[in-house]
Amino acid sequence: MRLWVCIALLSTVLCASADRPRIFGGAVRAGQFARDAVRGSWDMYRAYRDMREANYKGADKYFHARGNYDAARRGPGGAWAARVISDARETWQGRVSGRGAEDTRLDQEANAWGRNGGDPNRYRPKGLPKKY
Repeated sequence: MRLWVCIALLSTVLCASADRPRIFGGAVRAGQFARDAVRGSWDMYRAYRDMREANYKGADKYFHARGNYDAARRGPGGAWAARVISDARETWQGRVSGRGAEDTRLDQEANAWGRNGGDPNRYRPKGLPKKY
């Protein structure tokens, strides 16, 4: 019995001191991606909430760019979440709400600008309160 306890303890010590297998590295990266995606989704929601609160004519492109910019800064998961949310929103607006192809194209341009690290202030309208 003591021999088995000693073998078990030795195995535990050796495994704990060894480098982690590759599968653990992949699981860690997947967890980071998921965390970035959740946080990026929150960034997109915060930009949407601010846009609704500001209710400022002509500011939608700024908030699109800002939400995508903030989400993409989180990492690959955030950029992925921003792309998925933006594409879903523009598909809905283009098909259901009837806003028009030109508005959708301009929104997607602002989305891509922010996602690619462009300064969202490029789309900031004059007179928008500094709070945003």
